[in-house]
Amino acid sequence: MHFKQPEILYFLLLLIVPILVHLFQLRRFKKEYFTNVRFLKALSIQTRKSSKIKKWLLLTCRLFLLACIVFAFAQPFFESKDSKNANNEMYIILDNSFSMQAKGKKGELLKRAIQELLEETPENTAFSLLTNTESYWNTDIKTIRAELQNMKYSATPFRLDNILAKVKAHKSAFKKDIVVITDAVGLTPNQIKNIETDNIPYFIIPRAEQKNNVAIDSVFIHQNLDDFYELSINTTNYSEDFKPVSMALYNQNKLITKTIIDFKNKKQTINFTIPKQAFHGYAAIEDNDLAYDNKLFFSISKIKKNNIICIGTPEKNNFLSRIYTNDEFSCNSVTLNTLDYNLIDKQDAIVLNELDEIPQALQTTLKAFVKKGGNLIVIPGETASVPDLNTLLSPFGNIQFKSLESNDKLITKINFSHPLFAGVFENKTNNFQYPKIKKDFTVSTTSPSVLTFDDQSPFLTAIRTSAASVYVFSAPVNSENSNFQQSPLIVPVFYKMALSSQNNGINANTIGNNSSYLVSVNLAKDEILTVKNKEEQFIPVQQLLNNKVQLFFNDYPEKAGNYTINDTHKPIENISFNYPRTESDLDQVNENILSDYKTSESISTIFDTLQSNRTDNQIWKWFIIFALLFLALEMAIIKFVK
Repeated sequence: MHFKQPEILYFLLLLIVPILVHLFQLRRFKKEYFTNVRFLKALSIQTRKSSKIKKWLLLTCRLFLLACIVFAFAQPFFESKDSKNANNEMYIILDNSFSMQAKGKKGELLKRAIQELLEETPENTAFSLLTNTESYWNTDIKTIRAELQNMKYSATPFRLDNILAKVKAHKSAFKKDIVVITDAVGLTPNQIKNIETDNIPYFIIPRAEQKNNVAIDSVFIHQNLDDFYELSINTTNYSEDFKPVSMALYNQNKLITKTIIDFKNKKQTINFTIPKQAFHGYAAIEDNDLAYDNKLFFSISKIKKNNIICIGTPEKNNFLSRIYTNDEFSCNSVTLNTLDYNLIDKQDAIVLNELDEIPQALQTTLKAFVKKGGNLIVIPGETASVPDLNTLLSPFGNIQFKSLESNDKLITKINFSHPLFAGVFENKTNNFQYPKIKKDFTVSTTSPSVLTFDDQSPFLTAIRTSAASVYVFSAPVNSENSNFQQSPLIVPVFYKMALSSQNNGINANTIGNNSSYLVSVNLAKDEILTVKNKEEQFIPVQQLLNNKVQLFFNDYPEKAGNYTINDTHKPIENISFNYPRTESDLDQVNENILSDYKTSESISTIFDTLQSNRTDNQIWKWFIIFALLFLALEMAIIKFVK
C-alpha cells in the first residue's frame, strides 16, 4: 500500500490523546461507605464493572475513528499492475478498404466500427487515427467526429506494415498503445513480422456474416471484326452457391445490352458484340454483396491507324506488310538507305528487321523515340553487328547479345501472363506445334521472356520503359532460319507489339497503378492537361514529349468512373479508371497469423482493460466509510450500553 500524502500519518500521534483521557478517567479513589448506603454496595460494584467495559469500547471506537480519518487524509492506494505504461500514447489504425463494405451482425463492418468509436471512446482520451490513406495526429473524439462520420472507402489496399511504419516514424517520448481495427482480408505474415515488441498492437477483427461476392475483373477486345467489336468481360464468383447474376452494358449511361451470367465455374467470361465505334461507359452486375467491384468502367477511342515503319529489305519485310494491314495500320516499309529520319517521331512503332548495322544517328534517334513513348521491335540478322545491338539496347535495360550459335531449338514456352497476350488465348495450352529456329544469338538478360526456347533461353524478350516497350528477338525470323512465320503465334505477337493501347485498345486503368499514359497532343509550354468528370477534377503529373504528353496518375482519381482528358480549350480523349480488385475475395482471411497477438471484440473492452490495468486502486474512500461506521458504533455504545 502507498500514500499520496504520507506526511499526514504523523497525525496518528494524536491517538495518545484519547488514551490519556481514558486513563485519567480510570484513576483509583478511596471510597467511604455511609451507613445508610451500605446495603447498595453489591449493586455499585456491578455497575462499576459495566462502566469500565463501556469506556474500553468507546476508547477502541474513538481510536479507530481517529486512525481512519488520518489514513483517509493520507490518501492510501494500491499501485496499478501496469503503472509504468500509464502515460502511453494511443494510436488507432482503422481499415477503410472496400472489403469493409461486407455486412456483419450490425451492418457494414466499417460503419459499425466508426459508430463504436464515436460511442465508446472517452471524450478526454487523446489519440491518433490512421486509415489507409489519411492520418489524424494528436486528436480526440470531439475534434474528429465529423471526419469519422463522413469517412469514405479507400481504393488503397490495407497495408498494416506501411501504416505501422508511419506510427514508428511519429517521434514521441512515450510508449505507444496501438489498436488495429481490420477484417484481416489480405493480411499476410510479412505485414506483421516486423512489429516491435515494445509496441505490440491490440487487434479487433470484425467478421462478415456472408462472404459471397461476384466481381467484374477485366475487359478486352476478343475479336476485331469489320464493323463490330466482340468484347469479353471476365467475372469471378467468390461463392459456393453459383446463382445467376444479371449483367448490363452501358454506353454514355445508356443501356445498350443485357444478359444473365449462369455460372458453371468460379470464373466466367461473357461476350458482347457492339458497333465498332467510340465507347465510353461501363459493365455492371446486380450483386447484393460488395458494391465496389460491381462496375467496370472502360473506354474505346475512335479508330486511329497506328503508324509503323519497318526498316529492312523488301523481301524480309513482306510478312510484316501482311500483318500490318491498311484497315488498322499505316505501315511503311523502307530500307536503311531510304529512311526519312523526320518521320520517326510521328510513328507509334518502329521495326528493325535484320539490319546488318545500326548507324549511330539512327541509334540516337531511336533512343529518343522510345523515351517519347514509341514501341521498338528489334529482329537481329545473322550478320548483325553485336556491338551495335548492345549499344542500342543498353539504355533500355540489362540485355546483352553475344555470339551466334548454330543449334536447332524449339520455342516451347509462352508467358501467358504477359500483357502482350492479354485477350489472345481463351485457355492456356501446351499442345501446339512448336516453332523452331536453326541459328540464334546467345542473349543474357534480366527482363521477362515472352517466348522461351526448350533450353530456357529467351527467344522474345520484352523490356518495359517508363513510356513504351522494347521487344527483342534473339534470332532472325526469316523463312530460311525459322518456321516462326508459319506459326499461329506470328500474327498476335507482331500485332500486339506494334499496337498502341491509346489507339485501338480498351482503356481501363486501375487506380493506384503507377504506369504512365500517353496522349497524342501538341501543347504549348504553359498549357496543362486536366482530367475530370461531373464529380471530380484533378491535374496529373505530366511531361511534354514533342507531339505527345506523358501522364502519371499515381493515386488519382479517388473515385472510379469515366473521365475526359481536357486541355484549356477542348476535350481530347476519354479515359476510364477502376478500383483494384484486391479486396473482392472475402475468404482470404487467415486469423491464425494473429494467434500470438491480443485480440478483442470491441474498442470499449480495450479501453476498459487499459484503464483498469493502469489506474491506481484508491482506498481512502473505504477509510471514510470505516470512520463513519466507528462513529455510528460509538453513538450506539453511548446510547445503549449502560
